[in-house]
Amino acid sequence: MSAGRPTPAGPSGPATLLVIAKEPVPGRVKTRLTPPFSPLQAAALAEAALVDTLDAVRRAPARRRVLVLDGTPGAWLPPGFEVLPQAAGGLDERLAAAFGACMEGPALLVGMDTPQLSPELLAPALGSGAWRECDAWFGPAADGGFWALGLASPDPALLRGVPMSTSRTGAVQRQRLVDAGLRVRDLPSLRDVDTAADAAAVAAEAPGSRFAALLTGLTVS
Repeated sequence: MSAGRPTPAGPSGPATLLVIAKEPVPGRVKTRLTPPFSPLQAAALAEAALVDTLDAVRRAPARRRVLVLDGTPGAWLPPGFEVLPQAAGGLDERLAAAFGACMEGPALLVGMDTPQLSPELLAPALGSGAWRECDAWFGPAADGGFWALGLASPDPALLRGVPMSTSRTGAVQRQRLVDAGLRVRDLPSLRDVDTAADAAAVAAEAPGSRFAALLTGLTVS
């Protein structure tokens, strides 16, 4: 399931930007938002978060922009992205495979759970000196995971076996980088959207986002 290599939208840059995401299908995404939201509303919020994320990535400088997708692209996909299918296996294997598709140079991966993402937040890892005396960029998440991971020389082995979706995931992943002898720089900590409380907090951080506009208009039971 590849969309080939369309002409990228936005400015070019030295790194590949990866977004790993699920197709926003009711009952398959953002299930922790249900309740108070219905599965349809949760999927709509997931789509809004994904659109905000893709828009931020589209406006950031990148050599390639790749959506690594579990599912089928929809009308929400903007131009300028390659689309690759996610690999089978646990999240660590899927993340590892995403980096494995970008072995030719620096790559920065983000998820779809941070609609407050902006080109400014990504800028430290994408500037002209981003990889000078730096081998990895790490974006910690408030829940103990991570929202961004950048590797100067993508190596899938750096992710395989890291326990995912725990309060220690970020710490274990960052230590894996350090133990491999990589020089690590940190991006700001962000809050993932997992629960209704997360959704409200993130919308307040990014009031101009599609995610915030949709959340404001939703009625919950």
